[in-house]
Amino acid sequence: MCLAVPGKIKTMTDEDPLLRTGKIDFGGIAKEVSLAYVPQARIGDYVIVHAGFAISIVDEREAIRIFETLRQMEEAQH
Repeated sequence: MCLAVPGKIKTMTDEDPLLRTGKIDFGGIAKEVSLAYVPQARIGDYVIVHAGFAISIVDEREAIRIFETLRQMEEAQH
């Protein structure tokens, strides 16, 4: 199963929209992600990431709701 998860943009590199990447914080784990599909994204925005690509921007409340749902799913497995 593939899962897209939210993360917060901490830094961004390269101004070319097709080459732009960002360091995304996933609750304490940071990964470098392509931002080519979300050219309007800015530092501080939450994005949904799938397979190394940010695919959409999501508001902070929705990101927090998703984090909570994922946490509950993890607890249910234990």
